[in-house]
Amino acid sequence: MRIACVLMLSLLAGAARADEAGELNPNQLSVDYYVGKAGAEKLDPHLCAYGVFMDKTGQHEEARKIFERCANEGNDNAMPWMSYMEENGFERPANPIAAADWDKRLADRGSSLGAFNYGLDLLRGHGVGRDEKLGRAMIDRAAAGGDVTARELVAHGYDPDSVTPGADRARYRQPQF
Repeated sequence: MRIACVLMLSLLAGAARADEAGELNPNQLSVDYYVGKAGAEKLDPHLCAYGVFMDKTGQHEEARKIFERCANEGNDNAMPWMSYMEENGFERPANPIAAADWDKRLADRGSSLGAFNYGLDLLRGHGVGRDEKLGRAMIDRAAAGGDVTARELVAHGYDPDSVTPGADRARYRQPQF
């Protein structure tokens, strides 16, 4: 029992505290720390990568705050994550219109990935009005930019099922009773 008390006191002694020398053992690398940075005036360059960890551990609202801040600051890597968050909803209803908007924003920045994803949105009419001509043009742009999956889609006659098998069927599947 005595060893447990000594161990507990030593752990408590390591907790964050401030004195005239500053804060000792600051609350760094925690969920609260990075979510708090999403609202900071200056964007922390490490913040955007931390959103992936939060999403993968099921902390979707926290991840959304980080990705949204990073995407709105022009971080191209955060935009597909925002599209993913909107498409899947997690703690919110899915929003395919917002997902397609993030894909378009990334495509407008010259990204092959954005062009590919927005091209698929247009081919399917998912989140945007169906526009096969513009969808094909976006897919062609992505393929010309080096996107391997876009090249595969072109080779298969722009059939979305060739690159995302069953995605449309799963999205519109009716419950079986």
